[in-house]
Amino acid sequence: QVQLVESGGGLVQAGDSLRLSCAPSGRAFRWSVMGWFRQAPGKEREFVAAINWNGDSTSYANSMKGRFTISRDNAKNTVYLQMNNLQPEDTAVYYCAARATLYSGTTYSEGAYEYWGQGTQVTVSS
Repeated sequence: QVQLVESGGGLVQAGDSLRLSCAPSGRAFRWSVMGWFRQAPGKEREFVAAINWNGDSTSYANSMKGRFTISRDNAKNTVYLQMNNLQPEDTAVYYCAARATLYSGTTYSEGAYEYWGQGTQVTVSS
């Protein structure tokens, strides 16, 4: 059974940076699209960023553009989310998602992703 494992979350102050990582445990696939989502307390889970299979196409939610950067290392089967200038409204559980079957671009649709991590907490204090 493949599981995605996120790491790198924590408690930071406003203006700080964090880098989240996500790698599979167990059997590893060659992922096509990979993405990050987040869920704040009392809110629906929302799209953060996605990256296509070879890393040459990315997409972001509007509120993250310019502050967050998604990247991947296919040799390590790992996806990263660099988060800069974090603000209290970025406080959420961040989830990694991946798709093993063929997908040509990026997507913000949760239904397109086949595997999910358990999430890592990011808390930003003011």
